[in-house]
Amino acid sequence: TSKMTDRSHGSPYDRGTADSWYWRSPRPHWYPSIGERINDNKMTHEQIEEYYKGYEDNEKAGCHKDYD
Repeated sequence: TSKMTDRSHGSPYDRGTADSWYWRSPRPHWYPSIGERINDNKMTHEQIEEYYKGYEDNEKAGCHKDYD
């Protein structure tokens, strides 16, 4: 069975898309509802995969912030 990817604000997927959007290098992290940043050393394998999926989905879409 496949589960739906959590795309809510602060989720690993959301943070991946945001890093790609702002032209940042991928660095898996996320923010739980309490707001403290969780880095990759405290993330599950699934959370890290979701982060990279968000990053890659945004890269494929070619959506980036225009700083001009």
